[in-house]
Parts: sequence; structure tokens; C-alpha cells
Amino acid sequence: MSAITQDVFLQETQSTAPSQTVGEDVNFHVDGMPRINPWLIAVTVTMATFMEVLDTSVANVALPHIAGSLSAGVDESTWVLTSYLVSNAIILPISPWLGGRIGRKRFYQLCVILFTVSSLLCGLAPSLGMLIFFRILQGLGGGGLQPTEQAILFESFPAEKRGMAAAVYGMGVLFAPIIGPTLGGWITDNYSWRWIFFINLPVGALSIFMTQLVVFDPPYIKALKNKVGKIDAVGLGMVALGLGFLQIILDKGQREDWFESGFIFRMAICSALALVFFVIWELRVAHPVVNLRILKDRTFSTGMVLIFMTGFVLYGSIVLLPIYLQSLMGYTAMLSGLVISPGGIATLLMMPLVGALVSKRVDPRILIFIGLVVTAASVFQMSQFNLEAGFANFIWPRIVQGIGLAFLFIPVNTAAFAAMPRETMNEGTGLFNLMRNLGGSFGIAAVATVLSRRQQVHSAHLSEFINPLNPNFQSRVQGVQQFVANSGSGAATAQQHSLGLLNGLLERNAAMQAFVDDFWMLGVLMLAMLPLLLFMRKPAKDSEIVMH
Repeated sequence: MSAITQDVFLQETQSTAPSQTVGEDVNFHVDGMPRINPWLIAVTVTMATFMEVLDTSVANVALPHIAGSLSAGVDESTWVLTSYLVSNAIILPISPWLGGRIGRKRFYQLCVILFTVSSLLCGLAPSLGMLIFFRILQGLGGGGLQPTEQAILFESFPAEKRGMAAAVYGMGVLFAPIIGPTLGGWITDNYSWRWIFFINLPVGALSIFMTQLVVFDPPYIKALKNKVGKIDAVGLGMVALGLGFLQIILDKGQREDWFESGFIFRMAICSALALVFFVIWELRVAHPVVNLRILKDRTFSTGMVLIFMTGFVLYGSIVLLPIYLQSLMGYTAMLSGLVISPGGIATLLMMPLVGALVSKRVDPRILIFIGLVVTAASVFQMSQFNLEAGFANFIWPRIVQGIGLAFLFIPVNTAAFAAMPRETMNEGTGLFNLMRNLGGSFGIAAVATVLSRRQQVHSAHLSEFINPLNPNFQSRVQGVQQFVANSGSGAATAQQHSLGLLNGLLERNAAMQAFVDDFWMLGVLMLAMLPLLLFMRKPAKDSEIVMH
């Protein structure tokens, strides 16, 4: 690095604070390490992660365009999403091992390079098969970014400011899927679906350049290279099979009618066997590819459950709301995006405040309690939607939800990693991000299934009132029939039209009640997480937080 670059980005450790030994608190102030403004590091690593999380949702709205352009069916085009999620889920838990093997900075840069290059290839793909292959490569690159960024951030900020690090990380992870569908729809409508991949190129190039300048591996990461054992091939194979099959089940289950499908049933058996064998193997092997022993920390394990449910409710509600607005209320994709976006803005505005509260040593359990209650209240508000609701009725619950998510994401992250030894930080962040992503996948699958099943139940229930002996039904039929007849239609045509209109009204109300059931379920699940706070340890005082 040139002297000019050092003057711009580096301040020597001696000019700011006395050097510390490897055994002391990890504030990125260890011997031989340049002292860099942590906010510069935060901006650098958040760029790539924001880009990666954005790409998990931005392609959703472009699927019909992709299918038409590549002469494929819409069902076939869904593999564009599934292939990415499968490869992303596989790489997440093993990224700590890879980072320890080749160095965290080098691994992070390789992930950004792979993600950026495969984005270019996705945009140039001449066929659906090639696009799916390049999406697999893109998922492998993107999967390693989130846990590595989180570990870098937590080590770059002092312990007392780690809440702000979680706030920066949360801005990228939570805001990206919120604006993704709107951005993807705008790009697809005004340009081409290929540009949803091309936009990654300048961001990726800038991230690679900045990472080279400001991100460094601390000495313990360099020493770790000599301690990392050979690849645990059995563990790697089992986790790849287990998570791969699981992601396919979650993505395809509702379309295939879940376990009524032989394909889904076989996938479920294979996934369960692979994951059970994986857990047994990893707990017995000397150098596991995924260190499951860190789950013995009950605060970390509780945090894993809470972040799973945060992903479950966030992704589940974000999937439900646009479908509701577009299918029942007649909103355009852009209008439904405008309903969702204020919630993301609320999250962004609240995260610095919540980060500051955590940094001031406010008990994160109190903040998590607030987050659970507020988030539950927001989806309970959504369960009060009706077919007469206006634009403002939809926006306010999303804003409340955005506030609640800020109170969840930052304190959960901070509490889970507060007492984790730095040598296992990478492994912890890998598992943590995997649980959040799996929570999102489970949430999407769950709300889609509940929506379909409950709509059938409500439709059957409402159909009971449609019979010639029901005076209210007869009165409604005659009123609609008279209205249609007055428009110039014959008596027979008027009767057919009136029955068709009433059937459409019935199905619309059945769908409305199914959405209500879905939102109610999400609210109950949030409140059910409150007892878990009893399992989280009281945070240690500043003097007690030592990274061993």
C-alpha cells in the first residue's frame, strides 16, 4: 500500500492507543494491525452484503419476463430462485472453515469476485439452463458474504459500540429485501430483466477495491490457518445434501401439495437422514466443518431461535402483503412497493437509535421484548385489513413493523455474540445467518401453505350460504340480475352474469379471510417467543466482556 493511501486510510496504533496482546478485548487494536476508522470498514463490507441480499429478492418479480425471454415455463423459471437459495444455504455454514483455511479477507474478496462475475454471466445467459448454473455460482459467492461481513464488523468496533456494528449490518440485511421487489419491477419494466444482474457489477468492483485498502486479517486469523484441519468431506457432503434437499422442499412443497407428492416425500426423507447423520458426525469428529459445540452457549442458541423467527415473520409478511394488495385490492406492483417501502425506511431510521441504546449498555433483553411486542402488534394490525381499506391503512402497520424489527435485529445479534470467543466468531456468524435465511424460507413456505389451505376452508364455509333456500342469497341474486338486465343483457345472460359475480365475490372474501388467518398466525408466533428471553443470560458489564 502506498504512503498516500496509508495517510488517507490508516492511523498508526501508537498514535491512538497502547498496543494490546492477543488475549485482550478485540477492538481491532492488536499488535501489528493498522488502526482504521471502523465506519469506513462498515461501509466497505456492507456494500457487497446489501448487493447480495438484494439479489435474493430482486429477481422474484422478473420471473415471467425471464421465462418469456428464454422460452421456458413459469414453473421452470422458479429454479432461478431455488438454485440460488440452495447453493446459498450450503455455503453459509461452511464459510467459517473456508475463511480460516485461506484467510478471512481473501475468502471475502473471492466471494465478492465470484458473485460479481457470476452476475455478469447471469445477465448474459443465453438459456434457462445456463442461467440456473450461473445462479448456483452466484449463490456460492453470495452465501459467504454475510457471516464474514458480520464477523469483520464485530471485530472492527469496540465492545461498547458493537450495537452500532449490528445496526450497520442490519440496515443492509433488512432493507434490501424490502426494496428488492420494487426495484426489480422498475428495472424489468423500463429496461430488461438482464439489468437486475448487471447493476451488481459497479458495486462489486468498488467493494473489491475498498476491501483491499481497509480490511485486514487480525493476527489470530493468520495463526488460525495453521490450525485448521483438513476438509471434513463427510460433514461437508451431509450438510450440502441436507440443506439442499430442505431448500427444495420449502420452495416446491406447496406447488407439489407437500407430502402428497412422492418427490417431496423422498426429498424430506433424504434431508432428514442427511442432517441427523451430519449432527452426529460433527459432534464426534476432531475438526468439524461446522462447529456445533458453540450451541452449548444458551444465550447464543436462544438468539438463533429468535433470529430464525425474525426472518420467518419478516419474509412471510413481505410475501403476503404484495399478493394481498395486487390480487384483492387491484394495486400495481409499484403501488404495492410504495406500501412496503415506508417500513424499510422506519427500520433505517430506528436502527441508529437502537444501536446507541445497546452501546449504552441497555439490557438487550428489554429491547428484544419491545421488538417482539411491537412486531406482533404490527401483524395483528394487518389481520384487521378488509376489502374497504385505504392506502394509509396499509402503510401504518408496515411502519410499526419496521420499528419492531429494528428493536429485534440489533439486540438479538449483540446479545448472541456478546461473550463469544473471537476464535469462534466466524463459526457463530455462519450459523446465525443460516438460521435467519432458513427462517425466511420456512416463513415463505408456511404463509403460502396456510393461505392456500385456509382459502379452501373459508370458501367451503361461505358456499354453505349459497342455496335457493337462503332468502339473503336469493335477494342478492335478484338484485344483481336486475342490474345486469338493465344494462341490456337477456334474462338468461343476466342470470349467468349474476351468479358469476357472486361467485367471484365469495372467492374474494374467502381469500380475504385466509390472509387474516395468516397475519394472525405470524402475530401469535411472535408473542410465543417471549418466554425465550428467560433463557438469555444477563449481559456482562464492560469489564467482564473479554474475548478469550
